[in-house]
Amino acid sequence: MATVDVPTHHKAIIYDKPGEISTKVETIETPKPGFGEVLVNLTHSGVCHSDQAVMTNRWTWLPAPTQAGQVGGHEGVGKVAALGPGSEGAGLKVGDRVGIKWMAGVCGNCMPCLAGRDACCTSGKISGYYTPGTFQQYALAPAHYVTPIPDGVPSDLAAPLLCGGVTVYSALKKSGAQPGDTVVIPGAGGGLGHLAMQIGGKGMGFRMVGIDSGEKEDFVRSLGAEEFFNISNYSRDEEGTKKLVADVKASSSDGLGAAAVVVCTASNAAYAQALKFLRFGGTLVCVGVPEGKPEPIASADPGTMLVQELRIVGSAVGNRKDAIETMNMAARGIVKTHFTTEPMSKLTDVFNAMDKMTLKGRVVIDLSKE
Repeated sequence: MATVDVPTHHKAIIYDKPGEISTKVETIETPKPGFGEVLVNLTHSGVCHSDQAVMTNRWTWLPAPTQAGQVGGHEGVGKVAALGPGSEGAGLKVGDRVGIKWMAGVCGNCMPCLAGRDACCTSGKISGYYTPGTFQQYALAPAHYVTPIPDGVPSDLAAPLLCGGVTVYSALKKSGAQPGDTVVIPGAGGGLGHLAMQIGGKGMGFRMVGIDSGEKEDFVRSLGAEEFFNISNYSRDEEGTKKLVADVKASSSDGLGAAAVVVCTASNAAYAQALKFLRFGGTLVCVGVPEGKPEPIASADPGTMLVQELRIVGSAVGNRKDAIETMNMAARGIVKTHFTTEPMSKLTDVFNAMDKMTLKGRVVIDLSKE
């Protein structure tokens, strides 16, 4: 087993009080890679809204509450520090930069895996949920499932793309939109949305329309939005929704509405409005996961759906190919993560800011700084 100098212990951030926003930096034992595994010396990890939902047990559809001591995180980038036996076929060597994604590993043999739907793997493991995640300096990963990081993409910039970037890229592909079509992104200035705006516009040729709070307008327009709607200017009642729908449809290329709406926020209200933005034959792509008790999508009645031939598509995360293609777009300068960097000890503060919805773009944890 080829190795570099690997410490016997390392620093990790754990969820010390699951159900609350609380994290703690601890020293834990460094594991050794087993058959088909690699040990990755992680230098950076993105912070995703999914991490907060797992930590606080707000996703009621998960099969079990998060356990105390869980190492969270699923957007990790670092260098291969050790190769386990049987990992030679993956083409990796010590020192290679790789990334660990939301799905820590999949079987590769079930029907979802064979169909390229990694997130639906019947025996897949989620990084940061009952599997040690990427908020730590060393983590194990299946050699065949890590994502190679191109030389031209800095590790801190790459980290959020391993979930946020891959997720919205996959969702935009599933939308069925064609170059020149109008695509609306509710939550356009957030962690997912700001990546979707760039990938959809510069990368796929869509006409991008952003919806978010007013303080994010300049940011969203800088990402390539041709139109922006400040959600704060519209009341939450029926009249406010009608006005927003009319304005969004009027902004579309043909005035009929959007070819696709990719919801990148966890807001039930956004889902309630989204179908109404669509033109005939349009597609609503569900990406943001609302917390707490699930609520049905408003207006998703059979009459509306069949008369306008609308589609509703769920999209969790992308597959291995999507991850590689997203990194290639980053290497070409098509998509750039807008982020700030914080030390390990500041993760609780980051989650609190996320809870207040005051973040623009993403936050990346520098795992070399406690």
